Amino acid sequence: MLSRNEIAGRVEELAGPIAARNGTELVEVVYAHEAGRWCLRIFIDKPGGVNLNDCERVSRAVEQVLDELDFIPHSYVLEVSSPGLERPLKKAEDYQRYAGRLVRIGTYAPQDGRRKFTGRLVGSNEQGVTILVDDRELLIPWHNISKATLAVEF
Repeated sequence: MLSRNEIAGRVEELAGPIAARNGTELVEVVYAHEAGRWCLRIFIDKPGGVNLNDCERVSRAVEQVLDELDFIPHSYVLEVSSPGLERPLKKAEDYQRYAGRLVRIGTYAPQDGRRKFTGRLVGSNEQGVTILVDDRELLIPWHNISKATLAVEF
């Protein structure tokens, strides 16, 4: 039987091209057991944001493929939606696209005595991600990033 992460990874491989064919980008796939049920969440985005029709098209196409392949052992609820204002940053391209935006980054190991940072995204390179925190640039190595999201600015 496939693990939770293996299922999410397999769905990601299938849903990425489906999202692209529908004019959207696959942001993240989450397969989790919540409130007594399994949920398969697929987050998609596009410039200007996704709408209900985008989500519906991707959902129907993914559902058809998942029904044909039938590799998920539990019954589950499929949800396709926008990643929201605090969009996760997953790929190197995300860090380039959102340069200049306010981000939140969590690290596996402490860096400069802390593990949570909020700062302006300067950019990224092969070493990691650079953010502006307290008027100084900080490089966070790729291997130390546990979670990164856009932060809401008011």
